[in-house]
Parts: sequence; C-alpha cells; structure tokens
Amino acid sequence: MYETFDHTADIGLRVTAPDVDSLFADAGRGFFSVIVTNLDDVRPRTRVEFNVAGAELDYLLVDWLNELLFAFESRRLLLSEFDVSVGAGGLAAVAQGETVDDRRHQLEHEVKAITYHGLKIEQVDGNWTAEVILDI
Repeated sequence: MYETFDHTADIGLRVTAPDVDSLFADAGRGFFSVIVTNLDDVRPRTRVEFNVAGAELDYLLVDWLNELLFAFESRRLLLSEFDVSVGAGGLAAVAQGETVDDRRHQLEHEVKAITYHGLKIEQVDGNWTAEVILDI
C-alpha cells in the first residue's frame, strides 16, 4: 500500500507493506502514481530488469527510485508492475509497463529528483514503512 502526502513544493511518498520486497515494489508503483494519474491503465508491454547495489535499506530505496526516474526520463517508460527481491547486497527487480501514450496516459507531475530529506524505513508492528520526499 502507498499514499502520497503534501510537503511544501514537494510530494511525500509513504509506503507500508508486510515485507521488504513488497515495500520496494509498492514504492515503485507509488512513484509512478505521482507521474501518471491513471497508473492502472499502464499496460505490461515492456519488461525491464534492474539490479541496484546497496546494503542500507534507506539509501537503497533512493537508488531504486532514481533508477525508475532514469527509466522514465530516458525511455519515457511508465512502469506499473513490479517483482522485487531485496538481499544483503542490494536488489534485483523486474518491472513491466509501456512508453507514454499521450492519448491514454494522464501525466500529472514531473519528478525532478528523489531527496534524502525525511528519508526513513522502519519496521513497526510486523509491517515495514518507508517515507521519501520527491522533488517536483
């Protein structure tokens, strides 16, 4: 599960999941929900593999979202389905989506960067929660 929250000139992304893999997968969906308002209309036509190195979960989250931002900016890819596996040395993921189709996709925000401000990942009552601020 993910939700956004207002943060001055930015948007905050808060994600809650039962495990770390789901946390990172939901963060991916949450990230793209900021970019496109109708994320459920993004079709799984293109498959992209990601490998991101890192040991600290909070920094790994920023690096993961930066990889997604790069995929959007360089290839105009909107990704809506994520299968993520987080391990001791980083993460491996497969994401699916399609390139932007201006006739079908309603773009909302331009994400400029993923920030470290207010960044946190913690386990609370058996669930994992993450918060990250997106510079728009």
